[in-house]
Amino acid sequence: MTTAPHQTTTGRVAHIALWVLQVVVAGVFVMSALGKFTGAEPSASTFEAIGLGDWFRHLIGVLEVAGAVALLVPRLAGAAALAFVGLMACAALTEAFVSGGWVVLPLVVLALSAVIAWGRRAGVSRLWARVSGRS
Repeated sequence: MTTAPHQTTTGRVAHIALWVLQVVVAGVFVMSALGKFTGAEPSASTFEAIGLGDWFRHLIGVLEVAGAVALLVPRLAGAAALAFVGLMACAALTEAFVSGGWVVLPLVVLALSAVIAWGRRAGVSRLWARVSGRS
């Protein structure tokens, strides 16, 4: 008996699970961006504490929406997740050292983004090869 059917089923389940995770994380970032665009708390006070003004809050909101859309584009999903790992690392540090907020949520979203980036690493490699001219 071969293990190929099991591997195919396992791979298919992992692929579907990653898609579900991508949709959920994209939703989280869209909701987060809406808070930034409307100036809802704690977003407004956090960015005020950073000291870069409303333009930076809006820029991060735009990046979150763009990244959320990219999470739903197969070629870009891994790269978007990797970018979100960096964004959430900065968010966790900002919460911990600037605004004194709750760091658990950014760390959870960072971990979920890392899972997506790892699961879509082959796509990231293909995209990097194409962008760098090594394809």
